[in-house]
Amino acid sequence: MSIDLPISKIQHIGIPVKNISISSTFYKKLGFETVMDSDFEIPEGKGRCVMMQLKEIMLELYQLPAELIELDILNRKDGHIDHFAFDVKGIDQVYETISKAGFVIVQDGPVFLPFWKNGCTFFHIIGPDGERIEFNEIL
Repeated sequence: MSIDLPISKIQHIGIPVKNISISSTFYKKLGFETVMDSDFEIPEGKGRCVMMQLKEIMLELYQLPAELIELDILNRKDGHIDHFAFDVKGIDQVYETISKAGFVIVQDGPVFLPFWKNGCTFFHIIGPDGERIEFNEIL
């Protein structure tokens, strides 16, 4: 059964990085430009997120607190893409629709982040192989 969602495009691809300065410099060499740079807080400490854009391609580079980076390095053999995000409108309605459809949702509701000019709200679902699929509304 298919559900009707207001998905318009892939919004961004999220990539966890060990050193955000080195990674952003790497992507700048490929022609990407920084369009957003923001710190964020999680229980383990302070992280940083940089959104980089090249034409219609948006990358989210994010660096977690040092303690979590060290744990992740021990478990990862190669780099990996953490999630991809769909751009949506009406995040609360999308959350309700996804919830009613029985998908495994990571968050208890849409989460606000102080990214972009007015912030954004998002939530993730889990795909069949453990991948995270994000629904994101830029406010």
